[in-house]
Amino acid sequence: MGLKKTFITIGLLATLGLVGCSGNAEGESGSPGKVTLDYAYYSPTSLVLKEQGFAEEVFEDEGIEVEWVLSQGSNKALEFLNSSSVDFGSTAGAAALMAKANNAPVESVYLYSKPEWTALVTNPDSGISSVEDLKGKKVAATLGTDPYIFLVRALKDHGLSTDDIELVNLQHPEGASALTNGNVDAWAGLDPHMARNELEGGAELFYRKPEFNTYGTLNVRSDYAENHPEIVKQVIEAYEKARKWTVDHPDKAAEILAEEAGLDLEVAKKSLERNDLSNPVPGDALRETVLGAGQVLQEEEVIKADVDIEKITEELINPKYAQEVIE
Repeated sequence: MGLKKTFITIGLLATLGLVGCSGNAEGESGSPGKVTLDYAYYSPTSLVLKEQGFAEEVFEDEGIEVEWVLSQGSNKALEFLNSSSVDFGSTAGAAALMAKANNAPVESVYLYSKPEWTALVTNPDSGISSVEDLKGKKVAATLGTDPYIFLVRALKDHGLSTDDIELVNLQHPEGASALTNGNVDAWAGLDPHMARNELEGGAELFYRKPEFNTYGTLNVRSDYAENHPEIVKQVIEAYEKARKWTVDHPDKAAEILAEEAGLDLEVAKKSLERNDLSNPVPGDALRETVLGAGQVLQEEEVIKADVDIEKITEELINPKYAQEVIE
């Protein structure tokens, strides 16, 4: 196992060591006094949820406080989730599978989007126009996230691996800046940063493959869902309000994204356009794309050979809460 792969495993296992540190006190009824949700620029629905106060409305009658934590990427969302810093975390489906493969006790209970949020990006004068051109180049990506997994799959499809490139591990915003500044040759991008580089800096999305983008999943710890199933359903109810509002008010949703992420409005609109919000229930489509990603990651030794990918995929995807809430 190479250094990069070891880093991912160690990082996820270190995260697991933090499980059980939640400060959410429970009242006499057993209900938590506070629900902590993350929000993320790659999840426009979460930004609408936060700005419109739908979660606060859902929990108002029970006197449950809602707290918000910003996730900069799937890796951060999973760290927060597994350390009980948040109760619900927004990630890519394949990133959640990677965590599950390392024994993270998480379940995907809702789909906040079907995105094309990642592609391989370079500058116009880089001389890079294909995946094969990445051999020997510096490529930025955030380990443990969908763009990283997208990069691994793209390389494999073209007869390469991460051993053939110089992988630079940077959080998504820093990866975008590194590309702009010429510190890397290419970047496994993530919206909305990718849309900003594209529109404002002339960056080129030289390799796109929508089917390699795994769904945006809302995840919860298994013990939390078991202890608080009604809370899970109430959070999904709030997310449904936000999803429908976003579908009905795309321009206003873009304004919220622009304001929260500090983006030009046209960049926010471009990013939002690459999100399909039509199917919020995790099911067969999620299962298929996550399983495909997991099999590739196992072949590349990112996921251990003895992990049963089909089994953990089934354990990860839990549609029952969404099915009970969504008509």
